[in-house]
Amino acid sequence: MARTSTMSTRLAGGVVGALVVVEGTSGVLQGYYTPLLTDIARHLGIHDADVNWFEAAQLLLSAIVVPVLARLGDMIGHRKVLIGSLVVTAVASWALAFAPSFPLFVLAWAIQGFYVVWLPLNVAIIHSRARDREDGAALTRRGAGIIVAALQAGAIIGALAAGQLGGILPLWAALCVPAALVTVALAVVILKVPDTGVRAGGTIDTKGTVVLTLGLLALTGGLSLVRLDGFTPWVAAMVLAGLALMWVFVRVERGTDQPLVDIALLTRPTVWPVILTATLFGVSVLGAQGPLSTFARTDPDEVGYGLGLTSATVSYLIGAYVVSLLVGALLFARLSARFSPRAVLIAASFLVAGGYLALIPFHGSVATVVTCMVVAGLGSGALVAALPAAAASAAPPHQTAMATGLTNTTKTIGGAFASTAFAIALVSGASTAATAGESTAGTLSGYMTVWAICGGTALVAGACLFAVPKVAFQHNVDVVEAETGAAR
Repeated sequence: MARTSTMSTRLAGGVVGALVVVEGTSGVLQGYYTPLLTDIARHLGIHDADVNWFEAAQLLLSAIVVPVLARLGDMIGHRKVLIGSLVVTAVASWALAFAPSFPLFVLAWAIQGFYVVWLPLNVAIIHSRARDREDGAALTRRGAGIIVAALQAGAIIGALAAGQLGGILPLWAALCVPAALVTVALAVVILKVPDTGVRAGGTIDTKGTVVLTLGLLALTGGLSLVRLDGFTPWVAAMVLAGLALMWVFVRVERGTDQPLVDIALLTRPTVWPVILTATLFGVSVLGAQGPLSTFARTDPDEVGYGLGLTSATVSYLIGAYVVSLLVGALLFARLSARFSPRAVLIAASFLVAGGYLALIPFHGSVATVVTCMVVAGLGSGALVAALPAAAASAAPPHQTAMATGLTNTTKTIGGAFASTAFAIALVSGASTAATAGESTAGTLSGYMTVWAICGGTALVAGACLFAVPKVAFQHNVDVVEAETGAAR
């Protein structure tokens, strides 16, 4: 017992401590720029609506690079790919500070999206170091919870820091701050994270990569066009082409000895519910934050609904939600040790569902909205930590990065679909003020549709997780046991 405790301490204080810096930096990248978007738009001479291209470009690139880099990490070493992605992200972050034009800024912003592979690679590194220990699965969950908590804390710190620094520094100097942090994180990984030695070998599936890239380009590109022109025949054609290419991708991968994505892995009883949950979870965690912010800013005196918050006070609402994410991530490992990882995943999904569905009747005051979002945030934080850890525990040792990377990729795809669906929902119908004049606010029925979709997809995710064998994710041998009928 003492030896196990010592190992846990070394893992937490050594490698996990270094990876905390990486994920904290990832959180800063995700939270830092939001308060500065209006300043960036003014600097680039673009309309506020054009900042949506930043998110669209980054989601598109991240959906493509994660499976490729995750597979590469399994092949040549997770540490090497982590360092490479840090280098690319650092270069892109510095380029953002000095980009002279809108196209170059969008390009740098998209390339900065390489940071999305950090979490699956970090979980794979933790799992690789812990997998030979008796409590390896528990150590992986604990480490994942810690680094995800660092990610959420980084998002909070980043948003607060940007709000302060944006008012006292020139824009270019303020944009240098996250670039400097990425550079520091790169140095920490080089100096403090040793190579795990785990290698799957093989080669990159070039044919599969090309088909997957084209499929994701068609899908996400078509969904992005909906924001500009609505659902046109051209959009429908692109989405259908994307779905057809994804079908071709599955056929190609099944016939390849060294696939980019192991379809057999995805069909395992311990894996497919996790990947499906990640897709459904992406709907709320990536798609619902914008509508939450705009609903909070909507003036009830003008349209009869909304909270009428200012840009300053709405940050407290967002802050409460992000803090609840952090708490949920920290509680995940502790609750999994007391109950079971599967039970915690199911409970977390139902918390997300309850929080969003409760917003439908209880959206009339700041107190009720905050309460609902905290409930949803607790479940979301647990899922952010749980999904990559569960995927790592359910996959063979040489495919941990692939499995954890797929949770990020499918979550991104779910978020892309959701952002498009929500954009359509919020403009459906006519939103008019009490004076019968037209308003630019989203419709109340649209917001209720958003909350219903978020809650409904979370309910479906929780139901799917009942298909996971009860012994799943508890120990390395559970991958074999669960798939030979150990559910009872």
